[in-house]
Amino acid sequence: MANLVVKTDVEYDSINHQKTDIYYDGDVKQAKGAIIDIHGGGWFRGNKSKDADSSKRFVELGYLVVTPAYRITPVAYYPAPLEDMDHLFEWLKNSDLPFDHDHIGAFGSSAGGNMVVELAIKYGIPIVSLSGILDIDDWLGKHQDVVAAEGDTSGFNATASANINQTGANDPFYKWFVTNYFNGRTDQYEAATPYHRVTNQTGTMYLANSLNEFVPNSGVLTMAKTLSDHQIPYMTRMLTGSRHAKGYLDDVWDDVAAFFNRTV
Repeated sequence: MANLVVKTDVEYDSINHQKTDIYYDGDVKQAKGAIIDIHGGGWFRGNKSKDADSSKRFVELGYLVVTPAYRITPVAYYPAPLEDMDHLFEWLKNSDLPFDHDHIGAFGSSAGGNMVVELAIKYGIPIVSLSGILDIDDWLGKHQDVVAAEGDTSGFNATASANINQTGANDPFYKWFVTNYFNGRTDQYEAATPYHRVTNQTGTMYLANSLNEFVPNSGVLTMAKTLSDHQIPYMTRMLTGSRHAKGYLDDVWDDVAAFFNRTV
């Protein structure tokens, strides 16, 4: 890629003043499509620069990439990040950016994996979700005895996403950040669980998880069954070990590239 163009801090939402970074190949008149790349961080940490690495890899595949910031706690809680992605999607569709506007997909990991599934449900676009947080109400209902605990979350912004939460299950911390997203409101769990809202117009999905990782794989399994019930095509990939989200990106990269090549 001879001419990577990176435009940082482009405002996509004039109400909440949210910004996105944009990556594309300046030597290509029009990219074959756009990928929305949504960072993780449990809705309480992280930033768009965390996904600069994956965004550049998508440009090498021929896509224009938008990598947005979104509101996180304690500034805002559910459903604010999802509302931000609605604004981003509308802005992208109406933009004059150099890509085929009929071809948009989305990629996200962990909390970002939840958010791209929401885009597939709302807009019918193809998505890749790595370790997406997809099982909220059922998991919380079955883990009422787990005591939520934040633990040590320092140093996150200085650490690559591929090195975060790679050591396996940590139910106290998992419960802490999921319930933190709702700021104590227990009445929102069902509404925030994506598989309850799958329809026959939902976009095709690639869903990955490790078998013994930080995010329980029950979300992928239930989502897969729900997509089957609605005759929505999907792919799943379960990996051995405890790696989380971008921790196994290299292992699934060929899958991801082929999936978007077919669907975007």
